[in-house]
Amino acid sequence: MTEKTILVTNDDGIYTDGIYWLWEAVKDFGNVLVVAPDTEKSAVGHAITITNPLRTKHVNRRGGFSGYAVNGTPADCVKIAVQSILKSPPDLVVSGINYGANVGTNVIYSGTVSAATEGTFLGIPSVAVSIDSHHPEDFKPATDITQNTLNKVLEFGLPEGTLLNVNVPDIPGAMIKGTRITTQGNAYFKDRFEKREDPRGNIYYWMTGESIDPDSSGNTDNWALKDGYISVTPIHYKLTNESFMSDLQSWGFDD
Repeated sequence: MTEKTILVTNDDGIYTDGIYWLWEAVKDFGNVLVVAPDTEKSAVGHAITITNPLRTKHVNRRGGFSGYAVNGTPADCVKIAVQSILKSPPDLVVSGINYGANVGTNVIYSGTVSAATEGTFLGIPSVAVSIDSHHPEDFKPATDITQNTLNKVLEFGLPEGTLLNVNVPDIPGAMIKGTRITTQGNAYFKDRFEKREDPRGNIYYWMTGESIDPDSSGNTDNWALKDGYISVTPIHYKLTNESFMSDLQSWGFDD
């Protein structure tokens, strides 16, 4: 069987534990290329860099981990890896392991999910993996589901334009109840801004807030997490609301 090429990326940066453990999880699948931001790029969404040059720096870490740090966004990292660093497209793109769940509307803001979406744009089967903690202690449940998911993707493939968004609860592996196939829910972050003043009298703001989940169904990504399940959600980048098309036609724009 031909050896696979796996592109690994994230939005937390190349020096984090999350991407190291993702590399550990996939290194036996074949040739692994790590291309990730040189600093944290959380919540940048699908931004790309068009007004400054992208620079790459070779990085070596413990255990044979090596890759490229890029002064750009997660989507930049996938673009430059596929179109410039690799001689041919990879067989898979895997983004993570992200600190913090990417569920509900966070999917839109997430650089982790956007990196996987960029892989999907480029026709490459892609997976995003996140853990429901900003200070996780045990990555094994996340690495286990990553390996299982990639094996399934390699076996069955993914529909065109579709990626998998995987979220793992931050509990001991023995307490995880299983895996649920879920929908993207409506959980969101309710923002508020703390107004402050610096010593020179200049006003500035810190964004803070709280997570809100209005869903009452156990079939959503966030509900599965909170109930102790791993959530696997098929998502796609086509944003057209097909069910509203006929109603919109009735508005009579050409009248």
